[in-house]
Amino acid sequence: MPRTLLAALATTALTALPAFAVEKAAVLDTYADIAEATYGDSLTTAKALQKAVEALIGDPSAENLESAKQAWLAARVPYQQTEVYRFGNAIVDDWEGKVNAWPLDEGLIDYVDASYGGASDENEYATLNVVANATFTLSGEEVDAANITPDLLEGALHEADEVESNVATGYHAIEFLLWGQDLNGTEHGAGNRPWTDYATGEDCTNGNCDRRGQYLKAATELLVSDLEWMAAQWAEGGEARSIVMSDEGAGINAILTGMGSLSYGEQAGERMKLGIMLDDPEEEHDCFSDNTHNSHYYDGLGMRNVYVGEYVRIDGSVVSGPSLSDLVAAADADVDAGLTDALNATMVELGQIKTAAEVGFSYDQMLARDSAEGEALIMSAVDALIAQTRGIERAVSALGLDQIAFEGSDSLDDPNAVFQ
Repeated sequence: MPRTLLAALATTALTALPAFAVEKAAVLDTYADIAEATYGDSLTTAKALQKAVEALIGDPSAENLESAKQAWLAARVPYQQTEVYRFGNAIVDDWEGKVNAWPLDEGLIDYVDASYGGASDENEYATLNVVANATFTLSGEEVDAANITPDLLEGALHEADEVESNVATGYHAIEFLLWGQDLNGTEHGAGNRPWTDYATGEDCTNGNCDRRGQYLKAATELLVSDLEWMAAQWAEGGEARSIVMSDEGAGINAILTGMGSLSYGEQAGERMKLGIMLDDPEEEHDCFSDNTHNSHYYDGLGMRNVYVGEYVRIDGSVVSGPSLSDLVAAADADVDAGLTDALNATMVELGQIKTAAEVGFSYDQMLARDSAEGEALIMSAVDALIAQTRGIERAVSALGLDQIAFEGSDSLDDPNAVFQ
């Protein structure tokens, strides 16, 4: 064989080797490593939030309330990047409702404006106001709430009577306790809870400031303990990591299921398209703080992280390794290139929403009925998310996997049903 041909064949083999040498186990290891890192960063920022909350309760002031708010906003950045681990991992889905459930009937927790209304057939505890009541009847039994503890929130209140909007724990309960209700509708502005809601003595506003502090402390303590548990599940020897690594085919399915379901039914549908259809600021994910633009952005980034196998930690270090992208590229380079481009295009669209909100065009304004600009921004991102979902479906086919049923949404699949 001519030397030039031998050289050419050797060069081709060396060039092709990295793509075809990718092992599913290595891809899953990277996936688990990124989970461990993102949940670990979520825990670190939750502990920082806990310290800020303790400072607010111990020394109520406008400055300490603002510090607690900023700590909450910082905590959302890594956590939203973990949401791609939902849907494909039962251990995450079974747990997630404790930490990120929304929307919530905030009147269960604390005082609300008269315009909020009262109890309804759907939720008789919509205005229970645990902060104001040391005892109350729940499901026919009297509850002693003289001390507001994590056990009370988790054991008795959260999803009381199996009503999903009875959210007593997690990020959004804490968000409400820091910001209060956003009464601005589709006008600019977030909740405006006064720091004096945590003051002592005569400076206390809206009553029960000590109990409000108890509730905030208990909810934050629960958030930290819940994140400690989940971070441990993805560490070496943890149950979530072990499940993913135990079956390579099921593990790859879990990655794609999480990406496709978050991309399509959850984010494009329930979190974005539905809000446009209803023109309703209550459909914001972070509705009290007006942080929805960031929640959407970091959800999108989380999907990209697990596909390309790279996560930038809050300390600036990078977790990376063999990726699903490598695996798909080995099967069909065009499919990988198309999905990578689609993920990048989605981040551009979500970035435009984020930038617009940061310069004063808030997400609730985008949801206003007469906001053509807002609808265009949101729907461009919805369209990009749908397009990337089609790319995920092509990746499933390229890998020779059985078709995966991603989560859907009436807002996308049967719009007329939204108004029935």
